[in-house]
Amino acid sequence: MDRMKVGILAYGSFIPDPGWEIENARTRIIRDVETPFCIEFARKSKGRMGAPTLVPVEVGGARVRGQVFEMNLSEKEATDVLYRREINKVGSDKKYKRPDTPGGDSVLVERIPDFAGLDVVLYTKIAANIDKLTPDKLACYAICSVTKNNLGRDGITYLLDAKKARIQTPLSADYEAAILRRTGCETLEHAREQLLES
Repeated sequence: MDRMKVGILAYGSFIPDPGWEIENARTRIIRDVETPFCIEFARKSKGRMGAPTLVPVEVGGARVRGQVFEMNLSEKEATDVLYRREINKVGSDKKYKRPDTPGGDSVLVERIPDFAGLDVVLYTKIAANIDKLTPDKLACYAICSVTKNNLGRDGITYLLDAKKARIQTPLSADYEAAILRRTGCETLEHAREQLLES
């Protein structure tokens, strides 16, 4: 019997930074795959000092272009490496166990059967936790997340990475404009530099 073909769905900051475990087990990249769900900057991330991050949403958002990494792993192994990447424990022996009663901060690994030419594709799902999304609210969270102690893990860097990955949600343009307006800058790069100097 042939081994099941397993993939991991990546979008946003995941594409340039999948972590070494996933990179080492990745055998192929399937590009320009549309997410089968909508995403938006709807979660404040503790690991990014409260910066807004992209998560699947039930209302609003947009389907975006991502990539699927075909993995030389079993479904269980791929689930574990994906989970470790999401909780910033790459290289540890942490294993995924689905919570009996998922809470607002639970990291869930979901599966999509027969997707992108593979038998199963995995992705992580974490609940949105920003109420009443507005560009100004997102900009405020992003700006507050830029500190010298958080280099590269801030909301402006995250938004820049999303732009480089050609991710556009209904809030993206106005979110960027709100950051520039609040900082008095013309580019996100300049805004980040200015905030780090202040």
